[in-house]
Amino acid sequence: MTTEPAPGTAAPMPPSAPAHEPETAHEPEAAILLSHAARWYGNVVAVNDVSFSLGPGVTGLLGPNGAGKTTLLHMLAGFLAPSAGEVRVLGRSPNRDPSVYRQIGLVPEREAVYPFLTGLDYVKFNARLQGMPDADRAAREAIARVGLEDAMDRQIGTYSKGMRQRVKVAGSLVHNPQVLLLDEPFNGMDPRQRIAMMDLLGELAEAGRTILFSSHILEEVEQVGTEILVMVAGRLAASGDFRAIRALMTDRPHTIAIRSSDDRKLATTLMGDPAVFAVELTKTGLSVQTAQLGVFRRLVARTSRDAGVRLLEVVSSDESLESVFDYLVGR
Repeated sequence: MTTEPAPGTAAPMPPSAPAHEPETAHEPEAAILLSHAARWYGNVVAVNDVSFSLGPGVTGLLGPNGAGKTTLLHMLAGFLAPSAGEVRVLGRSPNRDPSVYRQIGLVPEREAVYPFLTGLDYVKFNARLQGMPDADRAAREAIARVGLEDAMDRQIGTYSKGMRQRVKVAGSLVHNPQVLLLDEPFNGMDPRQRIAMMDLLGELAEAGRTILFSSHILEEVEQVGTEILVMVAGRLAASGDFRAIRALMTDRPHTIAIRSSDDRKLATTLMGDPAVFAVELTKTGLSVQTAQLGVFRRLVARTSRDAGVRLLEVVSSDESLESVFDYLVGR
């Protein structure tokens, strides 16, 4: 995934690192590509000067309510034309191009399922819309992928929220699209259903599909993959591997958890180094804060050796998607 942060944003990038541009003519075009894309409604700007590209894999789309996530997905699905800039899916503009629609699967956040249809009827209808030669077979295979075989002959109006979400996913998969766009796909699913859906997304990604899904539950994104796009107020605040982004957050101290053969002795030696902000002796070991993660990793190895202390565990206890998201949205 490559990205070109919009002017005025503060994407976490080392000062010496060049901004990534969307793929050049010498590279195969990405499955999804936005170049300075914007969408506004009158005086309201929903998406503002966003550039990024995505290839095969799973990418989480994050941001607070009103950040522009749904508008972005609707532009990619062809429902909305960009007010400025360019949106391309599989090398073509998706707006008013039915040939692109056949390569896109969309799961909208809103309920858009007739309650009087059975699950099989709904998915079969989607198969027919996509011109599948054997709509019944394609529908049954898609329903099996989301684990709804036992309920496929029931009316959707009798389904739980999680079941309705799964039947929408089946409808989006029935034509085997290359690009899958999902808006809050895990809403209403119980833990078992969420795990099964995450596994399915992983399988699709391994098969070469490009998947972009929005979610407000950070744990969901963290379990599916590491690649993220973070939208804040219509702009792209950051993109890439969230762990790499966390490593670039130099103005926020990193918290390191350490267990050793002599925590008290190690704490005493670490406290004298300028790379260390604070050291706390906890019930399980040491909690150390540093703004220089790379320097500290070398420091703790050298210090423990010189002090004759054996390291049992050294982990970054706040290297999480939640810490990245809070940092980007709150600053």
